[in-house]
Amino acid sequence: MKRPLILLVLFFCSIISNAQQKDHYIDSIKTYRKNYIETHEVVKKEDKKYFRFFPVNSGYNISCQFLKVNDSIGFTMKTSANTLQHYFKYGSLQFDLNGSSCRLLVYQSSELMKTEKYKDYLIIPFTDLSTGHETYGSGRYLEFFKNEIKGDLLQLDFNKAYNPYCAYSTGFHCPIPPRENHLSIAVKAGEKTFAKAH
Repeated sequence: MKRPLILLVLFFCSIISNAQQKDHYIDSIKTYRKNYIETHEVVKKEDKKYFRFFPVNSGYNISCQFLKVNDSIGFTMKTSANTLQHYFKYGSLQFDLNGSSCRLLVYQSSELMKTEKYKDYLIIPFTDLSTGHETYGSGRYLEFFKNEIKGDLLQLDFNKAYNPYCAYSTGFHCPIPPRENHLSIAVKAGEKTFAKAH
């Protein structure tokens, strides 16, 4: 009779542990968003109330398979100001999300990689089926640094997807996500459309 009791105790301990981990994760994203709003360089204090986000969903924190791309030539990415910026394809990410097999390209700015602070900075501009409806019409971004890639894996958290500066004001040169980074599913995570027009 002791063994079933021990298994039952272990089962409930596991449930409690998972619940605590989920609560910790939700708190960490809420803290991340609070800092994002408070330190935003474009949106001024009186307009910070117009930020909107999807509810935190740990199902959008995805473990991705990373494949390095050897790109020594690069390409030009269009911007919201109808200009061009030079980027290199750094790698690709393969992952499953909401029952769909997905792929996103990771890029590195040839301009930023010349600076000490951003030499290892990588960006994923993307669109999905929520783009232009619940989320900003030109797409959103995810960002990270090279050291966050562990071997051939990257933890990609769509709860941290954010809007480009041109979602809040004019005069910015925001990269427009290439067609190859359009997801054929709705990503209901991260930042929504800003609630104040400009």
